[in-house]
Amino acid sequence: MMIGKGGDATTAISTADADSVTVRGKDLTGDLMGRVGFSSYFFLLTTGREPTADQEYFLDLLLVAIAEHGLVPTNQVARMTLAADPECLQGAVAAGILGCGSVILGTAEACGAYLSEAREAVRGAPERSEAVTSLVTSIRESGRKIPGFGHPLHKPLDPRAERIFELADSRGVAGQHVGLAKETRKAVHEVWGKPLTMNVSMAIAAVLLDLDFPASVLKAVPILARTASLLAHLAEEKQTPIGFVMAHHAEEAIRYNGESS
Repeated sequence: MMIGKGGDATTAISTADADSVTVRGKDLTGDLMGRVGFSSYFFLLTTGREPTADQEYFLDLLLVAIAEHGLVPTNQVARMTLAADPECLQGAVAAGILGCGSVILGTAEACGAYLSEAREAVRGAPERSEAVTSLVTSIRESGRKIPGFGHPLHKPLDPRAERIFELADSRGVAGQHVGLAKETRKAVHEVWGKPLTMNVSMAIAAVLLDLDFPASVLKAVPILARTASLLAHLAEEKQTPIGFVMAHHAEEAIRYNGESS
């Protein structure tokens, strides 16, 4: 018995034979290797199109912006996993990637969904700023949070987000989604009655959407970027291990308040 929807089983990404590899309709060895950089290749793999100069520039920029941010939870868990099994590099990388969720690192996807909601809210509205404020107000009143706002370290501004917007403006690629992100920042300050940091996830989503990057794979960019960082931390862990040190400090920092035996 077949499970799921029936139909032709196909892929449009790649195929290979004894003499060649074809990726997205292009000859890997004869066309792509030696001509395209890895970020351009990633764009081709995920979209089926080669990037424009601006798409390539900003994909590189965003990968650099989000790759490394110190001993964040994804890097900690990867290092402690490698400490537990020094021969399992792939398992340690996987442990870190599993931490790319709706609170840490994976929020670009949620920001993209919000920006799509905002885009619909302002469609045909006489005043865009009023429509955004109304949307933000309704989200807060319903108990939801606005993704892409707040940061435990960067206050009142996330320097990465500000640099992304600065470059998007200067290179003329800032469009509707960057505009909606900035309108949302004003609305959030007004509705919450205090400034909240717009973090890098909102900037990433806004610029990628303005550059026609598919919303369905927004989360892929921070995952790819953080993979590079995880590999760097794991290479360092092999040379100067701190995984068990972090585990020891966690034991010291957490107080037991259960029943005594």
